[in-house]
Amino acid sequence: MSRFPVLRPREIARALERAGFVLDRIKGSHHIYKHPNQPRAIVIPFHPGTIKPSLLAKIVKEAGLTREEFLRHL
Repeated sequence: MSRFPVLRPREIARALERAGFVLDRIKGSHHIYKHPNQPRAIVIPFHPGTIKPSLLAKIVKEAGLTREEFLRHL
């Protein structure tokens, strides 16, 4: 299995929005997304720069998506 790409926070947010997540609130530099069918919230840190593949993998796992599903939404 290949690694996740290095992405900017906005790219990750856009992919989650395409997967049905909506921006619930912003707290500081963290954007919290929710999906109507999931009780958990997904937090994306909107810090300058990029998100490392290891953190991206955790975000995708929390969102309940597979790697392939997430990459299709990019």
